[in-house]
Amino acid sequence: MSAALEGGQASFFDGLSHYTLKNGLTVILHENRDLPVVAVAVGYNAGSIHEAPGKSGIAYLLEKLMMFYGSANVARLRHFSDISRVGGILNTEALEDQTLYFQAVPSNHLGLVLWLESDRMRSLDLTEDHFEIARAELLEELQRRKTTEPYFLSLQAFDQLLYSDYAFSHSLVGSEEDVRQLSLADIKAYYNARYVPQNAVLCISGRFDRTAARDLVSRYFESLPGGKAPTAAFEPRVFAKVPLTRTVEDPVASAPAVFLGFRLPAPGSPDFSILTLLDYVLMRGRSSRLNRRLLNRDAKIAFQMSGGIDLRHDRSMYKILITASPPQVQACRDAVFSEIEKVKRSFLSEAELAKAKALYRQDYLNRTSTALDRAVFLVQSFWRLQTSKRTMDDLPGEYESVLAVSAQDIIGIVNRYFVLDNSVVFNVRMR
Repeated sequence: MSAALEGGQASFFDGLSHYTLKNGLTVILHENRDLPVVAVAVGYNAGSIHEAPGKSGIAYLLEKLMMFYGSANVARLRHFSDISRVGGILNTEALEDQTLYFQAVPSNHLGLVLWLESDRMRSLDLTEDHFEIARAELLEELQRRKTTEPYFLSLQAFDQLLYSDYAFSHSLVGSEEDVRQLSLADIKAYYNARYVPQNAVLCISGRFDRTAARDLVSRYFESLPGGKAPTAAFEPRVFAKVPLTRTVEDPVASAPAVFLGFRLPAPGSPDFSILTLLDYVLMRGRSSRLNRRLLNRDAKIAFQMSGGIDLRHDRSMYKILITASPPQVQACRDAVFSEIEKVKRSFLSEAELAKAKALYRQDYLNRTSTALDRAVFLVQSFWRLQTSKRTMDDLPGEYESVLAVSAQDIIGIVNRYFVLDNSVVFNVRMR
């Protein structure tokens, strides 16, 4: 199968290149001249997994400060107004293992975006007043979510069972106790350590002149001090080969729930391509196995189901989150294990395998359909590949390897990871 994502069109990967500035900043360029739009995404290797015990919430809080509160040459909210003024859009996303800042503008405004991003990488305006405002907003959000958002606390407890150490198991948004104890000095230390070129990647995607873009990147980013790439010091992956089952009461749960988890290998594992396609077989699309079994219109036993592969740096889990009426919760759990057993015992038909691959191809297309989608996708891919000591040159091979998965591969992988001794079952009851 060609790496082209659509027949008759040039490969998505053909317009892709990357290089590194002297200060350590990785730059990814992806040309696509369909529309006169250019997108810029900047990703930092900075997430909740990099927070010390007692300091949770720093990554999430800093994302708020980076987005709205200005830098040395950019007043508060000016970044937002400058992008909006030229007809652009922008947003941010904080994840457990990275934080992203991204925007799309008409192509002739690429220089504006690069200047804005370089200024906040160089000199974020971290003042006591800005910090106190942002912290108050986060504390308000935490209180609101804890008291009104069903399963907010239950999902945090589920993660603590799935992941064996603090770095990976604590909440992305932090705890109220920790956030109240944070200081401006804590924020500055995290920013100075992690928001540096050595720990960042910049992606430009869309319609642009490659030579002019490289000149702009050099003008705005080359002079930034590189800093030191922080070294990760995470605890080794240790999982007891025993099933774990817990039951909790959730005071704001809208219905009983069962959360199921299976421990998976590191994202760089050769097994990951097979697990990716298995996810489509089990949960993606209306005709997937668990959707048919739990959400079929004629025999619906669950209210909702979500989940899939959960990636956090070099850890991954498979999550299945189900809500149902009290009489049906146990039936939903049993149905999941029943469907998994069916996959273990018999080969997928060629038709089912082909359907899963077609849906994977379509999702890949959807994730890379606009310049902004491509920029975000490529930045996220960079950090995921780097975790397993791979580069962007390995990205096309990932796509091809998923499409090469066989029915025999699926049986082997289900029997390896989707077994009772490798599972976590978390029951949520209503109070």
